[in-house]
Amino acid sequence: MAALNKIVFDVETQKSFEEVGGYGKNHLLKVSVVGVYSYLEDKHYCFTEDQVYRVGEMFQEADLIIGFNIKNFDYEVLKPYLTYDPHTLPTLDIMVEIEKLIGHRVRLDNVAQTTLGVGKSGDGLEALRMFRQGRIEELKKYCSQDVKITKEVYDYVQKYGKLLYKDYFDTRELKILFPEPEMRRPVQRQISLF
Repeated sequence: MAALNKIVFDVETQKSFEEVGGYGKNHLLKVSVVGVYSYLEDKHYCFTEDQVYRVGEMFQEADLIIGFNIKNFDYEVLKPYLTYDPHTLPTLDIMVEIEKLIGHRVRLDNVAQTTLGVGKSGDGLEALRMFRQGRIEELKKYCSQDVKITKEVYDYVQKYGKLLYKDYFDTRELKILFPEPEMRRPVQRQISLF
């Protein structure tokens, strides 16, 4: 059986919510960089705004797209760059899956620190500063680190069927399973002879 084409990704933006008029206007934030990890190729990529079309192409070939808060944030930021609705893609949003089980959101840094003992290297505001100061290589490393952490959380759940998170002062264990997707079938094109 062929390996599944799974992709982990994360988006960093050029603008903050304050600059675009608040939450719910993610489509106005504009992409600064998109970090991607391909399981099939065992390779990390990082694309700038002018290369987002390549992310769109990778998504269309993927059996599963994995991320943390991607349905409400990253997909909405990417929508203006894509010729299709990313919400139609086979997606696993780790934050959404956790929220379904515990009834509230948790941050990636919380889950990563508690489960893996490794946290994020910064925050979104620092990423904005990097972009504005033209520190693009540093921004790419930051984004790629978020992708790596998200991948490691996903891998941990796949291996152990659980993850850990801090709920105020208590560390809690959450039994959780992510189903493996089915391999996408190539699109069959009808050929008309007339």
